Amino acid sequence: MSDTSKRGFASMDEDKQREIASKGGKAAHEKGTAHEFTSEEAREAGRKGGETTSKDREFMAEIGRQGGKHSHRGDRNDKNEQDDNDEEGKGTQGGSREQHAKAGRQSHKNK
Repeated sequence: MSDTSKRGFASMDEDKQREIASKGGKAAHEKGTAHEFTSEEAREAGRKGGETTSKDREFMAEIGRQGGKHSHRGDRNDKNEQDDNDEEGKGTQGGSREQHAKAGRQSHKNK
């Protein structure tokens, strides 16, 4: 049997697929045959998608990690944000890595 996995629409890059699909959606709306979701249908679809996504524990863990990183960046704007591999030792919540290490050493003295 011949390999058909690299043919047609599926073989195109994602941007090209998105462009073609967008044209089809626009044409369907202009023609009046596109499905318009009601609020209830959209809510149900979102619920089902959430249930499916939440079954993937590793994916959910990654979402949590990303959310945590963003919530601890304070009020820095996009231009001044430091990346995840910050060489200056900052980026942890409430101070630098050095400050956390010092606080850890001090807390062990009190035991």
